Amino acid sequence: MTAPAKQVLEHPVPCVADLRSAPRFDDFLEEYWSRWSPQWKASTLATHNGYRRQYLDGAFKGVFIDEINEEHVTKWFADLNNRTGPGAANRTLEILKNMLNKAEVWGYRLGNTNPCRSVRPNKRRQCERFLSTEELARFGEVLAELRASDNLTTRSGCAVITLLLLTGCRYREILTLQWQDVKGNRLLLRDSKTGPRTVWLGSAAREVIDRLPRHPKIPWLFWNYQYRRPIGCIQHLWRTILVRADLGKLRIHDLRHTFASHAAMSKETLPMIGRLLGHANHQSTARYAHLDDEHLLDAAQQIGVAVERLMGAPLKFQIESDIS
Repeated sequence: MTAPAKQVLEHPVPCVADLRSAPRFDDFLEEYWSRWSPQWKASTLATHNGYRRQYLDGAFKGVFIDEINEEHVTKWFADLNNRTGPGAANRTLEILKNMLNKAEVWGYRLGNTNPCRSVRPNKRRQCERFLSTEELARFGEVLAELRASDNLTTRSGCAVITLLLLTGCRYREILTLQWQDVKGNRLLLRDSKTGPRTVWLGSAAREVIDRLPRHPKIPWLFWNYQYRRPIGCIQHLWRTILVRADLGKLRIHDLRHTFASHAAMSKETLPMIGRLLGHANHQSTARYAHLDDEHLLDAAQQIGVAVERLMGAPLKFQIESDIS
């Protein structure tokens, strides 16, 4: 008798995809957001959601999270710079960098392989833009014209812009204000970039708030009367102001720099300016230590006059040279 043939068991060779434990980028993006975003402040979450929707959803299609390399990120960042400004591109790059760091911590990538470290971010502007005295005059004229508009939403948006200039607050700090945040001559911000803080209101800023209509069932200060919801964006109004006032390129955030710069030129101390702006450290305020030549000359002139007055006689004399 012949021995029965041995039965051969087939073991299919697993493919790489079957062995891979790392998810694809789009799946990891969802996991990262669900696991990490609960630690963000509400304002951070809102900002990051915007960057995700515009620049991260749909990126690196079909690529596993452990496959993403420097070439992938470099091409993605170059395309990003063609679609948005340098600041937004840098912030999105930081989000991606943190994502890939977490991928290493969570065991989806080898340690110290984050390709974002090799991608150079865009240079930050060295000199912040702020409105000069002449520009402020043109800005004020246009703002006054728009405040007289029959459109209530336009008038409400103008109030936002005016308060930004009078307080030095950040855009979202003013735009999201509710009546419960207004306490006399103070704004008690529940959520700012540096945490809860107090904003002190001068008489002009307080008058802007006092002139706003107040409705019992609407908790927000700034209301979009057309869509019956809080104002979420004033970019269209902002562009209108820039064109009419001939101000060129100016960001809404530059109103904060205008407030701080004119405070510095009015001889406010840097610690005081830092407190008014809600800076967490003095380095953020140090940029306002710089004054242009015109104000340096003015300061030198005033000091010279004061010294001359204290000496009791005009400092006018001539040195005769005896060198032939």
